[in-house]
Amino acid sequence: MKNVYKYCLIALLPLLTVACGQREVTDDMPDSIKLQLLDINIERDPDNAELLAARARVLFNLQRLQEAGFDISQALKSDPKNLEYLLLKSDIAFAGGNIEDSYRTLTEAEGIDPSNQDVLLKLGELTFYSRDYDRSLKYLSQVTERDPNSRTALFMKGFIYKEKGDTANAVQFFRRVCDKFPDYSPAFEQLGVLYASVNNPMAVEYLTTALNLDPSNTNSMYALALYYQERQELEPAETLYHQILDLNPNSADAWHNLGYIELFSYRDYARAIEYFTHAVEANSQYIEAYVNRGCAYELSGNAAMARADFENALAINNTYQPALEGLKRIK
Repeated sequence: MKNVYKYCLIALLPLLTVACGQREVTDDMPDSIKLQLLDINIERDPDNAELLAARARVLFNLQRLQEAGFDISQALKSDPKNLEYLLLKSDIAFAGGNIEDSYRTLTEAEGIDPSNQDVLLKLGELTFYSRDYDRSLKYLSQVTERDPNSRTALFMKGFIYKEKGDTANAVQFFRRVCDKFPDYSPAFEQLGVLYASVNNPMAVEYLTTALNLDPSNTNSMYALALYYQERQELEPAETLYHQILDLNPNSADAWHNLGYIELFSYRDYARAIEYFTHAVEANSQYIEAYVNRGCAYELSGNAAMARADFENALAINNTYQPALEGLKRIK
């Protein structure tokens, strides 16, 4: 009976394969299933640009970039002015680190349709990531002229102005995003960071809102903790640093700042050393943590360990002044 059952399964396999080959690929399928079906369909129709582009998208999602690039190039041979295909080709090139090819593909798409919002937004993003801020603003402004409520374009413009040191314009654009998209945590975070940089209490409101929207956002948590620390409101700062460590035990900055508080505010050198040790374990190149741990050792009377830490810092940067000064003090 077992042999008959096994034979039936074997006999059914070709039928199942044919049936699968006839199934339509749908968005709710796992990528692995999509890929199997697309392979079957493309084997039957190898020049079908739509199928090749669909498989390129799946391969891109699976981070199989070389194969994805080949498929989308084949699709573009059949349909060279298809903007969707060109955008995908650009994304694949960008993901593979080929920025020049990504930009060249986007400019080709722009030449086909100079007013296409998706193309302009991608050009704005690409030049933004390349730190070509003036060109990025040009593209993003074209987007916002046609769509004043483009969240991505408005947010990126705010970020560019922040990077350029134009705080007034940065605040203006981030506020527009917050007003139009009150559930978008990154805009509230950026406003909080900007207000914190000028010691404005509005930082607390914006960073707290960002955390309410995304309680696991350790960037907002850290910015708020640092704001409290710099105002010597140590209890809420410490609470937030510990919350960060609950989410990410390897946060070198959180460990370092807790050590800094113990060293300079509470004068608890043993605990400071413990926290700084966690910081350098999380980041072996954390030069400030070595120097501050060296200070903690120095103040606790352990000159040998202090010297070792100042030398550790100088091994990272042999001109680092705080480490050089530390060595002078203990020699």
